Amino acid sequence: MSNRKYKKGNHDMASTFKNFVTELPDIKNMVFNITDYGAISGGTVPCTEAIKKAIEEASNSGGGRILVPNGIWLTGPIALKSGIDLHLEDNAVLIFTKSKEDYPLIVTDYEGIKRIRAVSQISAENAENISITGRGIINGNGHLWRPVKQFKMTDRQWKALLKKSEYVIDSKEGGVWVPTKTIYDARFEGEVFPDDYASEEEALEKAKEFFDFYRPVMVSLRHCKKVLLDGIRFQNSAAWNIHPYFCEDLTICNVSVNNPYYAQNGDGIDVDSCNRVHIHHCDLQTGDDGICLKSGKDKEARKLSGPCQNVYIHDCKVGQSHGGFVIGSEMSRGVNNVLVKDCTFIDSDVGIRFKSALGRGGVVENIFMENIQMVNIKSESVIITMDYIHNLMDYNDPVSNSTDPEDIPEFRNIFLKQCISSDPDAYYMIRSLEGHPETVHDIFFEKCKLGSAL
Repeated sequence: MSNRKYKKGNHDMASTFKNFVTELPDIKNMVFNITDYGAISGGTVPCTEAIKKAIEEASNSGGGRILVPNGIWLTGPIALKSGIDLHLEDNAVLIFTKSKEDYPLIVTDYEGIKRIRAVSQISAENAENISITGRGIINGNGHLWRPVKQFKMTDRQWKALLKKSEYVIDSKEGGVWVPTKTIYDARFEGEVFPDDYASEEEALEKAKEFFDFYRPVMVSLRHCKKVLLDGIRFQNSAAWNIHPYFCEDLTICNVSVNNPYYAQNGDGIDVDSCNRVHIHHCDLQTGDDGICLKSGKDKEARKLSGPCQNVYIHDCKVGQSHGGFVIGSEMSRGVNNVLVKDCTFIDSDVGIRFKSALGRGGVVENIFMENIQMVNIKSESVIITMDYIHNLMDYNDPVSNSTDPEDIPEFRNIFLKQCISSDPDAYYMIRSLEGHPETVHDIFFEKCKLGSAL
Protein backbone atom coordinates (compact mmCIF):
# COMPACT_ATOMS: atom_id res chain seq x y z
CA MET A 1 0.00 0.00 0.00
CA SER A 2 1.11 3.58 -0.48
CA ASN A 3 2.32 5.51 2.54
CA ARG A 4 0.75 8.73 3.76
CA LYS A 5 2.42 11.02 6.25
CA TYR A 6 0.56 12.10 9.35
CA LYS A 7 -1.23 15.35 8.65
CA LYS A 8 -2.74 16.29 11.96
CA GLY A 9 -3.01 15.31 15.61
CA ASN A 10 -0.29 14.37 18.07
CA HIS A 11 2.09 12.39 15.91
CA ASP A 12 4.64 11.74 18.64
CA MET A 13 2.44 9.74 20.95
CA ALA A 14 5.39 7.46 21.82
CA SER A 15 7.16 10.34 23.58
CA THR A 16 3.89 11.24 25.32
CA PHE A 17 3.82 7.73 26.81
CA LYS A 18 7.58 7.56 27.43
CA ASN A 19 7.19 8.34 31.11
CA PHE A 20 3.77 6.76 31.41
CA VAL A 21 3.27 5.08 34.77
CA THR A 22 0.38 3.55 36.61
CA GLU A 23 0.30 3.58 40.38
CA LEU A 24 0.97 0.08 41.66
CA PRO A 25 -0.79 -1.44 44.68
CA ASP A 26 0.78 -1.12 48.10
CA ILE A 27 0.40 -4.48 49.86
CA LYS A 28 1.29 -5.05 53.50
CA ASN A 29 4.20 -7.46 54.03
CA MET A 30 2.30 -10.22 55.80
CA VAL A 31 1.71 -13.77 54.51
CA PHE A 32 -1.42 -15.84 55.06
CA ASN A 33 -0.90 -19.41 53.84
CA ILE A 34 -4.19 -21.04 52.88
CA THR A 35 -3.06 -24.36 54.40
CA ASP A 36 -3.08 -22.68 57.82
CA TYR A 37 -6.84 -22.24 57.37
CA GLY A 38 -7.60 -25.82 56.39
CA ALA A 39 -6.96 -25.91 52.64
CA ILE A 40 -6.12 -29.40 51.36
CA SER A 41 -4.31 -29.88 48.05
CA GLY A 42 -5.09 -32.55 45.47
CA GLY A 43 -7.93 -30.92 43.58
CA THR A 44 -10.75 -32.98 45.11
CA VAL A 45 -11.56 -31.22 48.40
CA PRO A 46 -12.96 -27.68 48.00
CA CYS A 47 -10.83 -25.02 49.70
CA THR A 48 -13.39 -22.25 49.33
CA GLU A 49 -13.89 -21.62 53.03
CA ALA A 50 -10.17 -21.81 53.82
CA ILE A 51 -9.35 -19.17 51.20
CA LYS A 52 -12.23 -17.01 52.39
CA LYS A 53 -10.99 -17.20 56.00
CA ALA A 54 -7.45 -16.29 54.94
CA ILE A 55 -8.72 -13.25 53.02
CA GLU A 56 -10.91 -12.15 55.95
CA GLU A 57 -8.05 -12.39 58.45
CA ALA A 58 -5.69 -10.58 56.10
CA SER A 59 -8.24 -7.85 55.50
CA ASN A 60 -8.85 -7.45 59.23
CA SER A 61 -5.07 -7.12 59.69
CA GLY A 62 -4.77 -4.35 57.12
CA GLY A 63 -4.03 -6.55 54.13
CA GLY A 64 -1.34 -8.96 53.02
CA ARG A 65 -0.43 -11.84 50.73
CA ILE A 66 -2.73 -14.85 50.43
CA LEU A 67 -0.27 -17.61 49.61
CA VAL A 68 -1.41 -20.51 47.43
CA PRO A 69 1.42 -23.06 47.69
CA ASN A 70 2.48 -25.53 45.03
CA GLY A 71 -0.25 -28.08 44.44
CA ILE A 72 -3.73 -28.41 42.94
CA TRP A 73 -6.41 -26.49 44.82
CA LEU A 74 -10.13 -26.80 44.12
CA THR A 75 -12.20 -23.78 45.10
CA GLY A 76 -15.42 -21.92 44.57
CA PRO A 77 -15.55 -18.18 43.84
CA ILE A 78 -12.95 -15.91 45.46
CA ALA A 79 -13.81 -12.32 46.42
CA LEU A 80 -10.76 -10.10 46.86
CA LYS A 81 -10.73 -7.16 49.27
CA SER A 82 -8.63 -4.01 49.52
CA GLY A 83 -5.01 -4.61 50.39
CA ILE A 84 -5.00 -8.26 49.24
CA ASP A 85 -2.45 -9.98 46.99
CA LEU A 86 -3.54 -13.43 45.81
CA HIS A 87 -0.17 -15.09 45.16
CA LEU A 88 0.30 -18.45 43.46
CA GLU A 89 3.62 -20.26 43.75
CA ASP A 90 5.25 -21.53 40.54
CA ASN A 91 3.51 -24.92 40.54
CA ALA A 92 0.25 -23.89 42.13
CA VAL A 93 -2.98 -24.52 40.22
CA LEU A 94 -6.34 -23.06 41.23
CA ILE A 95 -9.26 -24.96 39.69
CA PHE A 96 -12.82 -23.75 40.14
CA THR A 97 -15.90 -25.73 41.07
CA LYS A 98 -19.21 -25.52 39.27
CA SER A 99 -22.51 -25.71 41.14
CA LYS A 100 -25.69 -23.70 41.54
CA GLU A 101 -24.88 -23.25 45.22
CA ASP A 102 -21.40 -21.84 44.57
CA TYR A 103 -22.42 -19.59 41.68
CA PRO A 104 -25.50 -17.50 42.50
CA LEU A 105 -26.74 -15.22 39.76
CA ILE A 106 -26.13 -11.48 39.94
CA VAL A 107 -26.95 -8.43 37.85
CA THR A 108 -23.79 -6.98 36.36
CA ASP A 109 -22.47 -5.40 33.15
CA TYR A 110 -21.51 -7.76 30.33
CA GLU A 111 -21.01 -6.99 26.65
CA GLY A 112 -21.78 -3.35 27.38
CA ILE A 113 -25.24 -3.64 28.94
CA LYS A 114 -26.94 -4.75 32.15
CA ARG A 115 -27.03 -8.56 32.14
CA ILE A 116 -27.52 -11.49 34.46
CA ARG A 117 -24.40 -13.58 35.02
CA ALA A 118 -23.23 -16.20 37.46
CA VAL A 119 -20.85 -14.69 40.01
CA SER A 120 -17.26 -14.60 38.74
CA GLN A 121 -14.64 -17.07 39.89
CA ILE A 122 -12.44 -14.17 41.03
CA SER A 123 -13.99 -10.78 41.73
CA ALA A 124 -13.38 -7.48 43.45
CA GLU A 125 -15.62 -4.43 43.70
CA ASN A 126 -14.75 -0.97 45.00
CA ALA A 127 -11.41 -2.35 46.18
CA GLU A 128 -8.04 -0.58 46.27
CA ASN A 129 -4.51 -1.98 46.31
CA ILE A 130 -5.23 -5.47 45.02
CA SER A 131 -3.14 -7.89 43.00
CA ILE A 132 -2.97 -11.41 41.59
CA THR A 133 0.65 -12.46 41.26
CA GLY A 134 3.02 -15.40 40.92
CA ARG A 135 3.76 -17.97 38.24
CA GLY A 136 0.92 -20.37 38.92
CA ILE A 137 -2.18 -21.25 36.89
CA ILE A 138 -5.78 -20.13 37.37
CA ASN A 139 -8.11 -22.51 35.53
CA GLY A 140 -11.78 -21.54 35.23
CA ASN A 141 -13.01 -25.02 34.20
CA GLY A 142 -14.76 -23.24 31.35
CA HIS A 143 -15.42 -26.43 29.40
CA LEU A 144 -18.08 -27.25 31.99
CA TRP A 145 -19.97 -24.09 30.97
CA ARG A 146 -19.26 -23.24 27.34
CA PRO A 147 -21.22 -24.16 24.20
CA VAL A 148 -19.16 -25.48 21.29
CA LYS A 149 -19.96 -24.98 17.61
CA GLN A 150 -19.69 -28.13 15.53
CA PHE A 151 -17.97 -26.47 12.57
CA LYS A 152 -14.99 -25.68 14.82
CA MET A 153 -14.51 -29.36 15.72
CA THR A 154 -13.01 -32.35 13.97
CA ASP A 155 -15.31 -35.39 13.70
CA ARG A 156 -13.38 -37.10 16.48
CA GLN A 157 -13.64 -34.07 18.78
CA TRP A 158 -17.37 -33.73 18.11
CA LYS A 159 -18.01 -37.41 18.89
CA ALA A 160 -16.06 -37.02 22.12
CA LEU A 161 -18.30 -34.10 23.14
CA LEU A 162 -21.44 -36.12 22.41
CA LYS A 163 -20.24 -38.78 24.83
CA LYS A 164 -20.19 -36.13 27.56
CA SER A 165 -23.56 -34.57 26.72
CA GLU A 166 -26.26 -35.40 24.21
CA TYR A 167 -27.63 -31.86 24.03
CA VAL A 168 -27.19 -30.10 20.69
CA ILE A 169 -28.90 -26.91 19.54
CA ASP A 170 -29.54 -26.37 15.83
CA SER A 171 -28.39 -23.01 14.54
CA LYS A 172 -27.77 -21.29 11.23
CA GLU A 173 -24.08 -22.22 11.65
CA GLY A 174 -24.85 -25.87 12.32
CA GLY A 175 -24.96 -27.81 15.55
CA VAL A 176 -24.05 -26.19 18.88
CA TRP A 177 -23.16 -28.62 21.66
CA VAL A 178 -23.93 -27.62 25.25
CA PRO A 179 -22.66 -29.42 28.34
CA THR A 180 -25.90 -29.58 30.37
CA LYS A 181 -29.65 -29.90 29.99
CA THR A 182 -30.20 -26.64 31.90
CA ILE A 183 -28.21 -24.72 29.27
CA TYR A 184 -30.12 -26.51 26.52
CA ASP A 185 -33.50 -25.69 28.08
CA ALA A 186 -32.51 -22.08 28.75
CA ARG A 187 -31.66 -21.58 25.11
CA PHE A 188 -35.32 -22.17 24.24
CA GLU A 189 -36.67 -20.26 27.25
CA GLY A 190 -34.63 -17.24 26.16
CA GLU A 191 -32.24 -15.05 28.12
CA VAL A 192 -33.72 -13.12 31.04
CA PHE A 193 -32.84 -9.41 30.92
CA PRO A 194 -33.14 -7.42 34.16
CA ASP A 195 -34.74 -4.39 32.51
CA ASP A 196 -37.65 -6.53 31.29
CA TYR A 197 -38.86 -7.14 34.85
CA ALA A 198 -40.31 -4.99 37.61
CA SER A 199 -37.29 -5.65 39.81
CA GLU A 200 -33.87 -7.26 39.59
CA GLU A 201 -34.96 -9.76 42.22
CA GLU A 202 -37.81 -10.92 40.00
CA ALA A 203 -35.48 -11.31 37.03
CA LEU A 204 -32.95 -13.28 39.08
CA GLU A 205 -35.66 -15.56 40.41
CA LYS A 206 -36.82 -16.26 36.84
CA ALA A 207 -33.29 -17.05 35.68
CA LYS A 208 -31.92 -19.05 38.62
CA GLU A 209 -33.17 -22.43 37.38
CA PHE A 210 -30.82 -22.07 34.42
CA PHE A 211 -27.77 -20.75 36.31
CA ASP A 212 -25.11 -22.21 34.02
CA PHE A 213 -26.62 -20.61 30.94
CA TYR A 214 -25.39 -17.31 32.40
CA ARG A 215 -21.69 -18.01 32.07
CA PRO A 216 -19.42 -15.96 34.35
CA VAL A 217 -16.47 -13.80 33.43
CA MET A 218 -13.51 -15.47 35.13
CA VAL A 219 -11.86 -12.36 36.64
CA SER A 220 -14.22 -9.42 37.25
CA LEU A 221 -12.71 -6.24 38.70
CA ARG A 222 -15.25 -3.45 39.13
CA HIS A 223 -14.57 0.11 40.25
CA CYS A 224 -11.16 -0.80 41.64
CA LYS A 225 -8.03 1.32 42.02
CA LYS A 226 -4.36 0.36 41.90
CA VAL A 227 -4.67 -3.13 40.46
CA LEU A 228 -1.84 -5.45 39.40
CA LEU A 229 -2.01 -8.76 37.54
CA ASP A 230 1.53 -10.10 37.18
CA GLY A 231 2.93 -13.42 36.01
CA ILE A 232 -0.17 -15.63 36.27
CA ARG A 233 -1.42 -17.97 33.55
CA PHE A 234 -5.19 -17.49 33.18
CA GLN A 235 -6.91 -20.22 31.20
CA ASN A 236 -10.09 -22.08 30.32
CA SER A 237 -12.60 -19.36 31.19
CA ALA A 238 -16.35 -19.88 30.91
CA ALA A 239 -16.70 -16.54 29.05
CA TRP A 240 -14.26 -13.61 29.05
CA ASN A 241 -11.03 -14.20 30.95
CA ILE A 242 -10.21 -10.79 32.46
CA HIS A 243 -12.72 -7.91 32.64
CA PRO A 244 -11.64 -4.72 34.43
CA TYR A 245 -14.61 -2.33 34.56
CA PHE A 246 -14.28 1.35 35.57
CA CYS A 247 -10.87 0.70 37.14
CA GLU A 248 -8.06 3.20 37.61
CA ASP A 249 -4.31 2.54 37.63
CA LEU A 250 -4.50 -0.94 36.16
CA THR A 251 -1.32 -2.86 35.33
CA ILE A 252 -1.34 -6.23 33.57
CA CYS A 253 2.11 -7.63 32.85
CA ASN A 254 3.90 -10.91 32.19
CA VAL A 255 0.65 -12.86 32.15
CA SER A 256 -0.48 -15.48 29.68
CA VAL A 257 -4.10 -15.99 28.75
CA ASN A 258 -5.05 -19.28 27.13
CA ASN A 259 -8.34 -20.52 25.77
CA PRO A 260 -8.95 -23.07 23.01
CA TYR A 261 -9.79 -21.58 19.62
CA TYR A 262 -13.36 -22.87 19.88
CA ALA A 263 -14.02 -21.17 23.26
CA GLN A 264 -17.27 -19.25 22.78
CA ASN A 265 -16.85 -15.63 23.98
CA GLY A 266 -13.39 -16.65 25.19
CA ASP A 267 -11.86 -13.15 25.07
CA GLY A 268 -8.48 -12.56 26.64
CA ILE A 269 -8.37 -9.09 28.24
CA ASP A 270 -11.39 -6.77 27.95
CA VAL A 271 -10.58 -3.34 29.38
CA ASP A 272 -13.88 -1.55 29.91
CA SER A 273 -14.13 2.20 30.72
CA CYS A 274 -10.82 2.21 32.59
CA ASN A 275 -8.35 5.07 33.05
CA ARG A 276 -4.54 4.78 33.21
CA VAL A 277 -3.92 1.26 31.96
CA HIS A 278 -0.55 -0.37 31.30
CA ILE A 279 -0.51 -3.79 29.58
CA HIS A 280 2.86 -5.22 28.62
CA HIS A 281 4.81 -8.41 28.01
CA CYS A 282 1.71 -10.57 27.85
CA ASP A 283 1.06 -13.63 25.70
CA LEU A 284 -2.48 -14.55 24.64
CA GLN A 285 -4.19 -17.40 22.75
CA THR A 286 -7.96 -17.00 22.81
CA GLY A 287 -11.26 -18.15 21.39
CA ASP A 288 -12.36 -14.58 20.66
CA ASP A 289 -10.69 -11.14 20.79
CA GLY A 290 -7.20 -10.98 22.27
CA ILE A 291 -6.77 -7.52 23.81
CA CYS A 292 -9.91 -5.41 23.57
CA LEU A 293 -10.90 -1.92 24.72
CA LYS A 294 -14.58 -1.24 25.44
CA SER A 295 -16.81 1.42 27.01
CA GLY A 296 -20.42 0.30 27.06
CA LYS A 297 -23.16 -0.19 24.53
CA ASP A 298 -25.70 2.27 23.15
CA LYS A 299 -27.86 4.89 24.87
CA GLU A 300 -28.04 3.21 28.27
CA ALA A 301 -24.24 3.13 28.50
CA ARG A 302 -23.95 6.81 27.62
CA LYS A 303 -25.88 7.72 30.78
CA LEU A 304 -22.63 6.97 32.63
CA SER A 305 -19.56 9.10 32.06
CA GLY A 306 -16.39 7.08 31.66
CA PRO A 307 -14.39 6.64 28.47
CA CYS A 308 -11.67 4.04 28.20
CA GLN A 309 -8.62 6.28 28.11
CA ASN A 310 -4.90 6.68 28.67
CA VAL A 311 -3.96 3.14 27.72
CA TYR A 312 -0.41 1.98 26.91
CA ILE A 313 0.01 -1.52 25.47
CA HIS A 314 3.40 -2.81 24.36
CA ASP A 315 5.54 -5.92 23.89
CA CYS A 316 2.57 -8.28 23.75
CA LYS A 317 2.04 -11.33 21.56
CA VAL A 318 -1.41 -12.51 20.51
CA GLY A 319 -1.80 -15.84 18.74
CA GLN A 320 -5.05 -17.49 17.67
CA SER A 321 -7.87 -15.02 18.23
CA HIS A 322 -10.65 -13.23 16.41
CA GLY A 323 -8.61 -10.03 16.63
CA GLY A 324 -5.14 -9.26 17.96
CA PHE A 325 -6.01 -5.76 19.13
CA VAL A 326 -9.64 -4.63 19.06
CA ILE A 327 -11.69 -1.57 19.97
CA GLY A 328 -15.44 -2.08 20.25
CA SER A 329 -17.98 -2.86 19.30
CA GLU A 330 -19.09 -1.56 22.71
CA MET A 331 -17.54 1.94 22.67
CA SER A 332 -20.45 4.24 23.48
CA ARG A 333 -18.69 6.13 26.30
CA GLY A 334 -15.71 6.71 24.05
CA VAL A 335 -12.13 5.46 23.73
CA ASN A 336 -9.21 7.89 23.55
CA ASN A 337 -5.48 8.38 24.06
CA VAL A 338 -4.22 4.87 23.31
CA LEU A 339 -0.77 3.72 22.22
CA VAL A 340 -0.21 0.14 21.06
CA LYS A 341 3.45 -0.44 20.26
CA ASP A 342 5.90 -3.27 19.53
CA CYS A 343 3.34 -6.08 19.41
CA THR A 344 3.07 -9.24 17.30
CA PHE A 345 -0.17 -10.87 16.17
CA ILE A 346 0.11 -14.40 14.75
CA ASP A 347 -2.68 -16.67 13.43
CA SER A 348 -5.49 -14.25 14.36
CA ASP A 349 -8.53 -13.85 12.13
CA VAL A 350 -7.91 -10.09 11.98
CA GLY A 351 -4.84 -8.20 13.10
CA ILE A 352 -6.21 -4.80 14.15
CA ARG A 353 -9.93 -4.15 14.37
CA PHE A 354 -12.09 -1.14 15.21
CA LYS A 355 -15.80 -1.99 15.17
CA SER A 356 -19.02 -0.17 15.93
CA ALA A 357 -22.59 0.20 14.70
CA LEU A 358 -25.46 2.65 14.48
CA GLY A 359 -26.90 3.11 17.95
CA ARG A 360 -23.57 3.09 19.74
CA GLY A 361 -22.77 6.78 19.59
CA GLY A 362 -19.47 7.73 21.20
CA VAL A 363 -16.12 8.76 19.76
CA VAL A 364 -12.95 6.72 19.30
CA GLU A 365 -10.01 9.08 18.80
CA ASN A 366 -6.29 9.58 19.21
CA ILE A 367 -5.37 5.92 18.73
CA PHE A 368 -1.76 5.19 17.80
CA MET A 369 -0.50 1.84 16.49
CA GLU A 370 3.25 1.61 15.97
CA ASN A 371 5.58 -1.22 14.99
CA ILE A 372 2.94 -3.94 14.80
CA GLN A 373 3.90 -7.25 13.15
CA MET A 374 1.19 -9.50 11.75
CA VAL A 375 1.83 -13.05 10.54
CA ASN A 376 -0.59 -15.59 9.04
CA ILE A 377 -3.61 -13.32 9.38
CA LYS A 378 -6.61 -15.26 8.14
CA SER A 379 -8.66 -12.36 6.73
CA GLU A 380 -7.99 -8.60 6.94
CA SER A 381 -4.89 -7.11 8.51
CA VAL A 382 -6.83 -3.97 9.55
CA ILE A 383 -10.58 -3.40 9.76
CA ILE A 384 -12.12 -0.04 10.67
CA THR A 385 -15.86 -0.35 10.09
CA MET A 386 -19.26 0.73 11.42
CA ASP A 387 -21.48 -2.20 10.41
CA TYR A 388 -20.82 -4.68 13.19
CA ILE A 389 -23.57 -7.20 13.96
CA HIS A 390 -23.20 -9.56 16.92
CA ASN A 391 -24.04 -13.08 15.80
CA LEU A 392 -25.83 -14.88 18.64
CA MET A 393 -25.97 -18.51 17.52
CA ASP A 394 -29.00 -18.34 15.25
CA TYR A 395 -30.03 -14.72 15.51
CA ASN A 396 -28.36 -11.33 15.48
CA ASP A 397 -28.37 -8.24 17.63
CA PRO A 398 -31.23 -5.93 16.67
CA VAL A 399 -30.08 -3.52 13.98
CA SER A 400 -30.72 0.08 14.99
CA ASN A 401 -32.54 2.41 12.60
CA SER A 402 -32.08 5.43 14.82
CA THR A 403 -31.94 8.92 13.37
CA ASP A 404 -30.80 10.45 16.66
CA PRO A 405 -27.41 12.16 16.13
CA GLU A 406 -26.34 10.93 19.58
CA ASP A 407 -26.59 7.35 18.29
CA ILE A 408 -24.06 7.90 15.50
CA PRO A 409 -20.54 6.72 16.43
CA GLU A 410 -17.34 8.30 15.14
CA PHE A 411 -13.76 7.11 14.53
CA ARG A 412 -11.16 9.85 14.06
CA ASN A 413 -7.46 10.56 14.41
CA ILE A 414 -6.24 6.97 14.11
CA PHE A 415 -2.57 6.61 13.23
CA LEU A 416 -0.84 3.45 12.02
CA LYS A 417 2.94 3.56 11.68
CA GLN A 418 5.16 0.68 10.62
CA CYS A 419 2.35 -1.85 10.80
CA ILE A 420 3.49 -4.79 8.70
CA SER A 421 1.60 -7.88 7.54
CA SER A 422 3.54 -10.76 6.00
CA ASP A 423 0.45 -11.88 4.10
CA PRO A 424 -0.16 -10.12 0.77
CA ASP A 425 -3.80 -11.22 0.83
CA ALA A 426 -4.44 -9.77 4.31
CA TYR A 427 -6.16 -6.65 3.05
CA TYR A 428 -7.28 -3.65 5.00
CA MET A 429 -10.83 -2.33 5.11
CA ILE A 430 -12.08 1.13 6.10
CA ARG A 431 -15.82 1.70 5.89
CA SER A 432 -17.93 4.47 7.38
CA LEU A 433 -21.52 4.15 8.52
CA GLU A 434 -23.78 3.87 5.51
CA GLY A 435 -25.03 7.31 4.55
CA HIS A 436 -22.64 8.99 7.00
CA PRO A 437 -19.18 9.33 5.44
CA GLU A 438 -18.18 11.69 8.24
CA THR A 439 -18.24 8.87 10.80
CA VAL A 440 -14.75 7.60 9.86
CA HIS A 441 -12.13 10.21 9.06
CA ASP A 442 -8.52 11.22 9.59
CA ILE A 443 -7.10 7.72 9.37
CA PHE A 444 -3.38 7.90 8.61
CA PHE A 445 -0.81 5.32 7.54
CA GLU A 446 2.96 5.68 7.52
CA LYS A 447 5.48 3.06 6.40
CA CYS A 448 2.86 0.33 6.56
CA LYS A 449 2.64 -2.87 4.52
CA LEU A 450 -0.91 -4.16 4.71
CA GLY A 451 -1.91 -5.49 1.32
CA SER A 452 -4.52 -3.72 -0.77
CA ALA A 453 -7.70 -1.93 0.29
CA LEU A 454 -11.06 -3.68 0.06
